[in-house]
Amino acid sequence: MTSVIPVAGRRAVPSGPQGARLGAPIDPIQLHAEAHNALAMALHYLRQPGALNVPGATRKAVQALAALRRLDAQVQGGVA
Repeated sequence: MTSVIPVAGRRAVPSGPQGARLGAPIDPIQLHAEAHNALAMALHYLRQPGALNVPGATRKAVQALAALRRLDAQVQGGVA
């Protein structure tokens, strides 16, 4: 007979309040940094001499806009 060892349940999303990018981060400095980094990457994608990556730049610009919207909601008193 084989013994069964119980293992903690697996979850796709971490249980913390700042889990896997769904509702996180809450810190305004982190939101600002996310927006800045996403825009920097968008510019990087557009400045490549031989391989212009417009879809990648668009995706990063949308990520930056989402971070700025969450930051604005937090500053205005809403929930990020």
